[in-house]
Amino acid sequence: MKVLIINGSPRVNGNTSIAVNEMVKIFEKEGVEAEVVQIGTKDVRGCIACNSCGEKGKCVFDDVVNEIAPKFEAADGLVLASPVYYASANATLIACLDRLFYSTHFDKTMKVGASVVVARRGGLSATFDELNKYFTISGMPVASSQYWNSVHGRLAGEAEQDLEGLYNMRVLARNMTFLMKSIALGKEQFGLPETEKHVMTHFIR
Repeated sequence: MKVLIINGSPRVNGNTSIAVNEMVKIFEKEGVEAEVVQIGTKDVRGCIACNSCGEKGKCVFDDVVNEIAPKFEAADGLVLASPVYYASANATLIACLDRLFYSTHFDKTMKVGASVVVARRGGLSATFDELNKYFTISGMPVASSQYWNSVHGRLAGEAEQDLEGLYNMRVLARNMTFLMKSIALGKEQFGLPETEKHVMTHFIR
């Protein structure tokens, strides 16, 4: 089992890292290989809808997005972690995810997704919903915890004081591990769900 964790925070060893590391401890105990990629300080531009990825099989901008893509393909689960900026995820992370999900054409069905958000006070649930949409448009089951996957902290290290938040991270990692293992067994016994040709429409036809 492999989990890819994308940390959108620009602060190395900040509060978002504290939340993520709490999950990594559980993954290691459960025998799940976890890799953390921190992209908050990377120069990542947004998608320009050029559709070159349809021909090239990768994004036209050869940066960290193309580096992450094969890691995502090999993973059984994906964790997206971000600090909250104006009730939204870090802009660098959003630019990365827009291009990552759009430019990769491998089947993401039944890879398990989980989002983790960190803030001083507000905007957590909005950011949590924002990140989960990448999973739910891609056929990826979403792992849950005992509460929304959020941790509080403003100054560096304050997340260590949010005992309930860290508890939620541990529960999330265990639940995610269970889902990934259960899906792997299900694939062996039942295979993936039947697929149909994708029908795409818009409001005028």
